[in-house]
Amino acid sequence: MSPLGTVRVALRALLRNKMRSFLTVLGVIIGVGAVIAMVAIGEGAKAEVQSAFEKMGTNMLVVRSGSTQTGGVRGGGGSQPTLTYADLEAIRTQTTAVTLASPSLRSNAQVLAEGQNWATSIEGVSPEYFTIRSWGVTSGALFGQSDVDGSAKVAILGRTVVTSLFGTEADPVGLTVRINNVPFIVIGVAERKGQSGFGQDLDDTVFIPYTTLASKIQGGLQKYLRGSIYIGAASSAGTKLAQAEVTELLRTRHKLRDGVDNDFSVSNLEEVASARAQGTETMTRLLAGIALVSLLVGGIGIMNIMLVSVTERTREIGLRMAVGAKPHHVLGQFVVEAVLLSLIGGAFGVVLGVGAAKYLAMQFGWKLLVQPQIVAIALGFSGLVGVGFGLYPARKASRLDPIQALRYE
Repeated sequence: MSPLGTVRVALRALLRNKMRSFLTVLGVIIGVGAVIAMVAIGEGAKAEVQSAFEKMGTNMLVVRSGSTQTGGVRGGGGSQPTLTYADLEAIRTQTTAVTLASPSLRSNAQVLAEGQNWATSIEGVSPEYFTIRSWGVTSGALFGQSDVDGSAKVAILGRTVVTSLFGTEADPVGLTVRINNVPFIVIGVAERKGQSGFGQDLDDTVFIPYTTLASKIQGGLQKYLRGSIYIGAASSAGTKLAQAEVTELLRTRHKLRDGVDNDFSVSNLEEVASARAQGTETMTRLLAGIALVSLLVGGIGIMNIMLVSVTERTREIGLRMAVGAKPHHVLGQFVVEAVLLSLIGGAFGVVLGVGAAKYLAMQFGWKLLVQPQIVAIALGFSGLVGVGFGLYPARKASRLDPIQALRYE
């Protein structure tokens, strides 16, 4: 019998028991669908993490002050001011791998404008900050070094602040807002950044010169820098060198002996992003492995049904052998039936998996990445499941004695 004829016979045998065939492939459908959905969502989540960190800026390091320790109770990072404005200047002038550096002083305050008010984060920075973070404006302009030197009362509003105070389509450039009852002229609206990798709304911020924040809101310019230092490395490959240079420079300036812990921290966001992406990838593999177990369970179901089919069709097998069918013909027919069951289940599983992934992505606002190679691998694996679990029943059928098979009732 030709291969095409074998397939036709196998299809007729499967269609004689439509409900049983459907229930048989249900495990394969669920297994393949789960594999595709989990991998698609996992890859989308990994891309989302990478995108979130790219929004925060590339080639970036963040230097923070150390922590306090009183009576065995330790405060969080930044609770003990150890960084100074002299440290900032030294980083700018005494390192080779650092191209830009900006202070970032933070305070929470109520912002008022046109009868509306909004509690938000006020961030005092220098002009370099916007280059480090790859952050521009959609209208207006960024403030310059002269605004920093003169402690100018100018502000750049994030999109969330604009919407809360002025409305969705408003352009507040040129208008006045009051921060802690101090009037500021709005000179720009920052580009929309969305959420950070930690769920923070990056657009819910007002940017002002750091000298203005220190003198008008935090309360007086002092030696210590009450915030963080954002650093832009010369290149992506140079971030580790910049991290090492800054660490060595600050240890020297703070007179820390060998063996003494740093009284500051230097965070490499590229390493953080990589660690989070690896964590997401590990979870994706775990879920995909669980889904593959479901696919194997579906294969066991196929083997059970094929064994039942062999028992039910014993007289048919004996009759085929009696009229000239060889054992390899019978073997081929039952293997083809098992593979068809698996492939049909795999095809339905692909549709189910893509649909489930799209639904979950819409519900949770995740990215969706359905990779063609994963679909091909899932279909190929389902075919192998059919061969693997269909081979034993097929061999059992091909080894039947024709005389004994014809006598079977």
